[in-house]
Amino acid sequence: MTLTRSRSRDLLAQAENLMPGGVNSPVRAFRAVGGEPVVIESASGCRIKDVDGNEYIDYIGSWGPMLLGHAHEEVIQAVEKAVRAGLSFGATNPCEVELAELIIEMVPSVERVRLVNSGTEATMSAVRLARGYTGRHDIIKFEGCYHGHSDCLLAKAGSGAMTLALPDSAGVPPAVTQNTIILPYNDLAAVEKAFAEKPDQIAGIIIEPVAGNMGVIVPSTEYLQGLRDLCTKHGAVLIFDEVMTGFRVAAGGVQARVGIMPDLTCLGKIVGGGMPLACYGGKKEIMECVAPTGPVYQAGTLSGNPIATAAGRATLEIIKRTPQLYDQIEKRSEQLHLGLEKLADRHGVVACSNRMGSMMTLFFQEGPVVDYDTAKASNTDMYGEFFRGMLTEGIYLAPSQFEAAFIGSAHGEQEIEQTLAAADKAFAKLTRA
Repeated sequence: MTLTRSRSRDLLAQAENLMPGGVNSPVRAFRAVGGEPVVIESASGCRIKDVDGNEYIDYIGSWGPMLLGHAHEEVIQAVEKAVRAGLSFGATNPCEVELAELIIEMVPSVERVRLVNSGTEATMSAVRLARGYTGRHDIIKFEGCYHGHSDCLLAKAGSGAMTLALPDSAGVPPAVTQNTIILPYNDLAAVEKAFAEKPDQIAGIIIEPVAGNMGVIVPSTEYLQGLRDLCTKHGAVLIFDEVMTGFRVAAGGVQARVGIMPDLTCLGKIVGGGMPLACYGGKKEIMECVAPTGPVYQAGTLSGNPIATAAGRATLEIIKRTPQLYDQIEKRSEQLHLGLEKLADRHGVVACSNRMGSMMTLFFQEGPVVDYDTAKASNTDMYGEFFRGMLTEGIYLAPSQFEAAFIGSAHGEQEIEQTLAAADKAFAKLTRA
């Protein structure tokens, strides 16, 4: 397959004179995989089209939100209707109330919810709330878990920081992270030790209950239950960052799938139907500490925006009335997951894959991949070659080894077969190299 790139090249050259690296989010620059970034013009279903007219089967899905596929007609209609009524009010609107009601109904642990504009806002606010509720300062986070770019959480953060080999970020004073305790993922003994050393100082734990920002890593149920038990024992707040996994691995997120309830949950991506929207929510007694009912201040001019809430409401309504949706997506995801492993083995390529529901990552190493250190052992050069080979065949994967691939309801049998046929060629090129 021959791809034309002239229009993309022109726009990227223009962008580099206007934006740092020519992008508004680092991973889009393709620095981790090499080759030339593409400029996307439109999307429909599970396919995207660049400005040069090249079409790709999309496994990024806007980094997770597009569970129902791009430009789903019912979601588009809801947004169009909302736009006609006004773009922003700066006041409570009916749609944000209805969306909040859906979130509370569908996510098991959430009794009260606050809408915000991004996953970073949600996690930052949840951490502040945990500290305000407990009167303690220390927060445990885990190596390789990315919780947005707020200062206190941007340490050993995975995702883009991991891709660029930046363990931290310039501009974050040491004092800001002095109350952030960083522990290895999937290691309960390390958490037990931290609580033993500081039994009355830890405000809470924040974790991706399935990691997606060092590639997909699935913890054991015993590990998550252990975290729950430790927080209960020591009066700390357990925060599940389900920005990526919420409504993705199950309608109620990881917590619904494994039956382990956090005190606070952060949601984003799917909850906004592709629009800039996120939220944090949880137990009533904790959430009542948020202003104006409590002393923990958090506000946002565009929070609960009527356009974003319209997209989110329409998306969750479709999910709610289509329970078979997840069985269908799970089937396609398993087909892709097993198919890639078999092809890698057939071509003698050292690779393994991790998957939870419709999230998966193919790691170029023997595995198993269970934490940040084992994820870093992956052959990123080989992933870059594989990525470029797949792109040439019309398959758009994440331009980083340390991200997830997302499968949605728009990916059908034909698209999975086409993807595996492309992978067969890409693996063969790796073998020849």
